Amino acid sequence: MATYDWKTFGFHIPEMMVPKKGTDYSKWAVVACDQYTSEPEYWEEVEKIVGDAPSTLRLMLPEIFLGKEGEEEKIQAIRKAMDQYLSDGTLVALEPGCMLVKRTAEGRTRLGLVIATDLENYDFSKDSTSLTRATEGTVIERIPPRLHIREGAPIELPHILILIDDPNKSVIEPLESAPQEQIYDTDLMMDGGHITGSFIKEADLEGMKEALSKLYDEAVEKYGEGRVIMQAMGDGNHSLATAKTNWENLKKTLTPEEQENHPARYALCEIENIHDEGIVFEPIHRVLFAKKGQTGEALIEETLELLNEQNGKAYLAEEGAEAPEGAFTIPCLTGEKRGTIIVEEPSQKLEVGVLQNALDVLVKEREDADIDYIHGTKAVETLSAKEGSCGFMLPSMDKFMLFPAVAADGSLPRKTFSMGEANEKRYYIESRYIGK
Repeated sequence: MATYDWKTFGFHIPEMMVPKKGTDYSKWAVVACDQYTSEPEYWEEVEKIVGDAPSTLRLMLPEIFLGKEGEEEKIQAIRKAMDQYLSDGTLVALEPGCMLVKRTAEGRTRLGLVIATDLENYDFSKDSTSLTRATEGTVIERIPPRLHIREGAPIELPHILILIDDPNKSVIEPLESAPQEQIYDTDLMMDGGHITGSFIKEADLEGMKEALSKLYDEAVEKYGEGRVIMQAMGDGNHSLATAKTNWENLKKTLTPEEQENHPARYALCEIENIHDEGIVFEPIHRVLFAKKGQTGEALIEETLELLNEQNGKAYLAEEGAEAPEGAFTIPCLTGEKRGTIIVEEPSQKLEVGVLQNALDVLVKEREDADIDYIHGTKAVETLSAKEGSCGFMLPSMDKFMLFPAVAADGSLPRKTFSMGEANEKRYYIESRYIGK
């Protein structure tokens, strides 16, 4: 069997940066910027915990602040902090290699590897056949504000999680016995669990390269030459799309030789095996917030009308009501009222697709409400209890359907699944220099 180079699989061995020895990792590590976007109290508490300590909080913009007053000042402060951390030794560069990470949260442990993905092998269009595939629809209008943060930033911090389909656990799992140096071992703030990270030099990744070569050959046999899917997005789809857009823009200013090895051609990410028992797909729920003074009940009624128009029949039943065969059930709530929306003869394969079609009309075309995508039922209940809001609960997706579904039908409806709840998302720790 041939052993291919890293580019064959769409990977690149990065030169990562980590904080200098003695840094308090419990304050350095902060959850992904796209979490808790309707909970300002979360980010206020993070600010208190961090205080004046070195922290990735100073290197990213929580998305709760996107489009808000002071956004530009915050972005400029991020640039300044990046430059400071680079110049004063807060960030220390490692030799080429990867970080083996073990994360325990909510009673589950999963293994991952921080590596870099080659953006030349990624295309986020729905019908893409690239090695790295988007697993959900990319909302193009979400890219510009994120691009504004990334453009001109000298370093990147990933919350991107990419899945590989390795049923024999031949790629990541054997690295636990590879030569390695533990870099961090810390609890994560705000109920984030515990994480350890051990550095593995590039020379000690040859066994992984051989395993990936075998996996690649199997994927060619399964999907066909030119249609191989090696990497499927697990989380951070829009972050990777932003990195891709930034690279395509930058590429226009570079010679072919410069394009080959420019650091912005790659994006730091964590890869995980979808067959890891610690990986659980959680649903992503929806909450609407009225913009025109309507009640939560009125928003549910409007959603029902749209579902009726777009599907066979939709109606509101009591909480826990059973549906006829082939129908979908979508629990809904507002204030203290709860019920179940039943959709007969659905026009989509998944509940999330049926509901999203209706909500897109209500939110985008009619502009009757704002929408937020929520991890965890407790947060939905809290937000739906507020005046003028309502929530919709969705079921979880079978994780083993992901690769076959994306290979067959392209990207899924956006926000179809989540790898765990908000506190299980990736925390920023490693970074990488991408130039200015």
